[in-house]
Amino acid sequence: MARKTESIELDRATASALKARAAERGVSVSQLVSELVPLAVDDKTIAELDRRWAAATKAGATVPQAEVERWLRTWGTPEFRPWPGK
Repeated sequence: MARKTESIELDRATASALKARAAERGVSVSQLVSELVPLAVDDKTIAELDRRWAAATKAGATVPQAEVERWLRTWGTPEFRPWPGK
């Protein structure tokens, strides 16, 4: 019976890392990913991540990514300032 496959887009660095790790282990990239996914994603882990995210957002402990990126771009420049409020 033929397996149905799907393509997933990855950035080049991630794809290269997966290919290298698969080659080191002597398996295909699809075999490597199929072995890793069950280790990383289970209902208990997802529930804990959801709980932590809810606690962080309730406490107002999140910052928009664009704001963080803007601040990070100032590192090593004369415009660098400590993170606001810290």
